[in-house]
Amino acid sequence: MSIIICPGIHEPELTESFRVGLLDVVSNSSISQKPANILVYPGKDLLVLSAFHILQFLRDRLSNQLKSPVIFISFSAGVVGAIGAACLWQLLGGRVKAFIAIDGWGVPLQGNFPIHRMSHDYFTHWSSCLLSSRQDNFYAEPTVDHLSIWRCLTTSRSASTPQAVQGWWVDSSIGIFPPKGYLTAAEFLLMLLKRYEVN
Repeated sequence: MSIIICPGIHEPELTESFRVGLLDVVSNSSISQKPANILVYPGKDLLVLSAFHILQFLRDRLSNQLKSPVIFISFSAGVVGAIGAACLWQLLGGRVKAFIAIDGWGVPLQGNFPIHRMSHDYFTHWSSCLLSSRQDNFYAEPTVDHLSIWRCLTTSRSASTPQAVQGWWVDSSIGIFPPKGYLTAAEFLLMLLKRYEVN
């Protein structure tokens, strides 16, 4: 399984922290017997909006693994380029297992694969659902700032760190909270990764 991280327009250190946290989560869980291949799209500034550049990155890194499943995790402005790249990758014969958009406010999300949203507050969640909504989304409650949702995998466990980002897992297609619906953002992300694990 390959996990493709498409960051937004922010300091690269935040994305590296997310990558390390994701690697820690995947390594310390029973997600898969096979190690995950975590790739970070290195585009900066406006290049995070370019589906073409993200697709080129994928073709360079995964050229011989077109049928190997990929999961996209994108953040903020990076959601724009990532959703286009995911659709193009699938058109080329690639296998998109899931697409996870973290705070991709205002970005319509369509594709022939599972799509999930994680939002830093209820308004972002609600207004994004008007554009497109699928099952199993997350929003922070209490509200956190925009960058904190991207820091949700920080390994520190003190109550003041983003590890403590709490919120609601909601099935937006029918507007209900699943059982055990109140959880951390990290737990929600891990739940999705376990669902789409590759054996």
